Amino acid sequence: MDLIESFNSALTALLANKVRSFLTMLGIIIGVAAVILLVSIGSGLQAFVTKQFASLGSNTIYVMPGKVDFSQGASGARNIGIAVSKFEIEDVNKLIKAGLPIKRITPMTASSGVFSYKGKTYSTEVSGIWPVYFEISNFLPKYGRLFTKSDEERVSKVVVLGSKPAEEIFGKNINPTGRTVTVNELKYQVIGVLESKGGGGFGSNIDDHAFVPFSTSLRLFNLTNPRVIYIEASDQKTVEEASILTEKTLLKRLKKDDFTVIKQTELLSTINQFLGVITTALGGIASISLFVGGIGIMNIMLVSVTERTREIGLRKAVGATEKIILLQFVIEALTLSLVGGIVGISLGALGSFVLGRFIETSITPWSIGIAFTVSSIVGIIFGVYPAYKASRLNPIDALRYE
Repeated sequence: MDLIESFNSALTALLANKVRSFLTMLGIIIGVAAVILLVSIGSGLQAFVTKQFASLGSNTIYVMPGKVDFSQGASGARNIGIAVSKFEIEDVNKLIKAGLPIKRITPMTASSGVFSYKGKTYSTEVSGIWPVYFEISNFLPKYGRLFTKSDEERVSKVVVLGSKPAEEIFGKNINPTGRTVTVNELKYQVIGVLESKGGGGFGSNIDDHAFVPFSTSLRLFNLTNPRVIYIEASDQKTVEEASILTEKTLLKRLKKDDFTVIKQTELLSTINQFLGVITTALGGIASISLFVGGIGIMNIMLVSVTERTREIGLRKAVGATEKIILLQFVIEALTLSLVGGIVGISLGALGSFVLGRFIETSITPWSIGIAFTVSSIVGIIFGVYPAYKASRLNPIDALRYE
């Protein structure tokens, strides 16, 4: 009996009990679909973060307060946002004087702001920056204008909104330029709205920010110094050189543990490493249901062996060997797993497509390959014992079985 005949025979046996076969495959279907869907969410999150970072420029450098050790991977980034800033405006001025390969530089502050306008309220992050920040981060105005040097010098109470807060406060496709909003109970004039960079889904949304002049932010948040220093190198090739120059300049006043120079590519790599662990964990959790589905296959195959005892005895009586009987039942279990895997992949892809309308998802070939391979292995592993039991039946006892 060749392999094709074995598959045909397996399909005939499975189609004879359609409902039972479907219920047996259900565990595999759910498991594979869950793996595809959860991994696509994790991969989509990684793609989203990468796109957001790319939109801010690949030759940028952050100078963060405190010591952050990226050599330890994601676990080494715990101090970000915790340490007290010891930066002063004089540090920024010294970096400007250092010259190339430092091309542009801005101090930054950041805190939460509550916006109010005609009874509507909306909370988002408000950053205090110099006008050059918009050039560094490739931001363009959709409505109105961006800050000028004059706004910074006069400590103007003006605000530039990201596309999301503008939409939430004023409505979609409405130009709010010239209107006055309340930010943390202080009046500010909206002078512009930024073009959307396509932020959405999980994580920090670049479009969900508002910006005020740096000098204004010091009064708004009752601060005296910048929280972060944001730098643009001349080009991608000089990022490392600019990082070294930045560190060398700041060490003239600060201690080594007072700050960390972080290249954007380095930060992105660490975040992606962390997200990769999450994606793998999600896939692993979903794979548990594949194991449960495998147990279901073994149970049904054992029932099938019992029900077909006389058939097995008859086949052995007319010359079928133990090897043929073993192969027959292994193929049946494998067929259940493979069909379930194909249906699961289809449902997972469909679910990812539907979910992609709300958050960013990305189906990766490796997740499909792993899900399909695992479902096949599950079918073989959990089908071996029932197949072995069937192959070892005594033909005389099997023919007498009622």
